[in-house]
Amino acid sequence: MYISARERQILEVLLTERNEITVKDLADQIGVSGRTIHRDLKNVEDILKEYDLLLQKKAGVGVQITGDKDRIRELERFLYNLFHTEYTPDERQTIILCELLETDGPVKLLGLANDLNVTIATVSADLTRLEVKLQTFGLSLIRKRGYGVEIEGDEGSKRRAMSNLITEYLDESEILSLARENIQKRSNQQINTISDRLLGLVEKQKLLTVEKIVEATVQDLPFSMADSAYIGLVVHLALAVERIQKGEGIKINQEYLRDQQATKEYKFAEKIVAELEQVFQIQIPQAEVAYITMHLKGAKLRHDHEYLIEDSSLQIAIKTRNLIDYIGKRVGLDLSANRSLFDGLVMHLKPAVYRIKQSMGISNPLLEKIKRDYSELFSLVKEACEQVFSEFHVPDEEIGFLVMHFGAGILGKKELANVKTLVICSSGLGTSKLLATRLQKEFPQLNDIQNVSVMEFKKMKLDDYQVIISTIPIPDYQLDYILVSPMLNKDEVEKIHSFINERMIVNGTEAALPIRINEKVGLKSTADLIDELTSIHEYAETIATLLNGFELKEVKEQGVKDILLLAGEDLFKKNKVNNIEAVIKSLTDREKLGGLGIPDTEMALFHARSNHVIKPSFTVYIPQEPIEVKGMDQNWMSMNVLLLMLSPEDISEKALEVLSYLSTLLIESEDNIAVFQSRNQDSILSLLTANFDQFFYKKLMDIRSV
Repeated sequence: MYISARERQILEVLLTERNEITVKDLADQIGVSGRTIHRDLKNVEDILKEYDLLLQKKAGVGVQITGDKDRIRELERFLYNLFHTEYTPDERQTIILCELLETDGPVKLLGLANDLNVTIATVSADLTRLEVKLQTFGLSLIRKRGYGVEIEGDEGSKRRAMSNLITEYLDESEILSLARENIQKRSNQQINTISDRLLGLVEKQKLLTVEKIVEATVQDLPFSMADSAYIGLVVHLALAVERIQKGEGIKINQEYLRDQQATKEYKFAEKIVAELEQVFQIQIPQAEVAYITMHLKGAKLRHDHEYLIEDSSLQIAIKTRNLIDYIGKRVGLDLSANRSLFDGLVMHLKPAVYRIKQSMGISNPLLEKIKRDYSELFSLVKEACEQVFSEFHVPDEEIGFLVMHFGAGILGKKELANVKTLVICSSGLGTSKLLATRLQKEFPQLNDIQNVSVMEFKKMKLDDYQVIISTIPIPDYQLDYILVSPMLNKDEVEKIHSFINERMIVNGTEAALPIRINEKVGLKSTADLIDELTSIHEYAETIATLLNGFELKEVKEQGVKDILLLAGEDLFKKNKVNNIEAVIKSLTDREKLGGLGIPDTEMALFHARSNHVIKPSFTVYIPQEPIEVKGMDQNWMSMNVLLLMLSPEDISEKALEVLSYLSTLLIESEDNIAVFQSRNQDSILSLLTANFDQFFYKKLMDIRSV
């Protein structure tokens, strides 16, 4: 039986869908018109008849393969074992790229043409298209007559290309440990096609072993990882083991290695490496440990509240504000007051900028759909990034994630009834926030929504959630949940409507929910209550300490060091520091590393964490004359306002979160900047009081609602 490449693609999409799929969605996934799909479906029906299967069509809903499960599996196996007389251009290029990355040395064009059953001219055209893709990884193609073709570039770039290929084509849920049993079943049945070819780059069993090691280690990380970052780390490590076993090692600058060794992520990288060395009986050099450290630093998601105490991250916050202002002006909306948008962008951009600077790259499986469904917003965000991040190129994959954040911010949300909903997404905060916003727009009753990754989902208490919506399958989860795409199409909206109607409302009253609410509302363990009270106390104490100790002082001193000495003496008298010289040295040492002036303002933020600081403090000093200081953008500027923020070295995560929040207030909006530059103590204190009041109330609600 002859099956064309497109018919095979249609069958593979239909076989992986649990529910009906519209012709439009089929066309979008395959990249052809709806008319073409309608034409091909006639042949698909003939193929299905050979297996006693039916293509069920529902007007306004979509199409779906129905029939005996054994015959469906038989068809799946046939498609896998099918000798491909025709590949799609995308598949051909992927297979060629795999072959070139795997082979040490040149590959003959004739051999590639024979393997793919195409002409040498077709292979040559595919290679021309691949050249553009390879350039994004810092790789190039060497093509010589009589020699063949091979990829030229360093080992790190080759691994990035391999990792990108695997994460682009391999189903994310297959790698997550929740679906480990499914991977093993699928590898036995061998029903996948392009994914299994790609996994030739790394053994599937090796991937599973590495995943177990990583899963055990990441539980101890002081920050959470998006599932996509977790998957990226697993794939990277599996590739690293594979390449080390083949004698291919990473080379790294010694100064860069020393920098990485000084970070806390390096210790976790060493722990992962020790496990890998023991399991695979290999020696992993320090350069590889530094490379793993880089991946960990590029994978942070949230709960790392130090990020806005570091001035490099304050620069990210400034860039974020500029990005929000630029987009807001272009779409005619004031987005400056959207705290959720600001926080979400800062949390995404911190590791994103790190990834970009290290040329790490990231996979965004939703990129093509984002470009298609949000084309105007994508172009606008790309334009904004070119303006705000002019010092480097922001790749489309990262822009796609930023579009998700802005899409959520621009769509807005309605606050109505209160149904606690859990949204599980694998692609990070941007995807889940956009989905949450779409849900709020379509279903106002689902306004109490929490976004989590699958890794977080595994550790959660789920008793309080009435609706669970996921963008990926959760094989080991037994209770009901709704599986949707991150973009939430029309069919899925209907599916959620049906779910709510059937499961939650019977004759106008709540019925049995997929997850039952604890009937003893308010009853909790002593340990849980103590944890709540401790958290509340840490937030309250830090805020009270900052507000109580806040002071604005006009000073005669003309130099930064003299102002810091005066500040140190004041804080020593108030028992906020116990060693003036040590604290000043921490501040001046930090100043030598880079500018502390906040660009486009008259302010500079001097800050330090030190064992010689007893209590956190925030004070403001106004010199009589402007002082020249270096800005965070490395340009010199006039400082009229010196902001001083000090924190003990050993401080709780909740206290750090308060200081982080204070850092964002400094540059959150033009109005805030104007107040902090006003030289008016009462105005600044009023701003701090109002914002800390909102912050504390929100934290109180979050803590009490858990």
